[in-house]
Amino acid sequence: MQAWIDFLTTDYGIMSAVSILAMLGGLGYFIWYVLKHVKDDTERHDRLLREAGKL
Repeated sequence: MQAWIDFLTTDYGIMSAVSILAMLGGLGYFIWYVLKHVKDDTERHDRLLREAGKL
């Protein structure tokens, strides 16, 4: 219990929490960015195949 109190009340604990949240936010953005571009590239590839008459 004391660890949680230190984590949420001390300056180094709060800085650790901010750092963890920033890393998780960056990871979430990276995953969203990659999935968005994979989806866009897949759709473009499928469209090009349809236009070429191969699908």
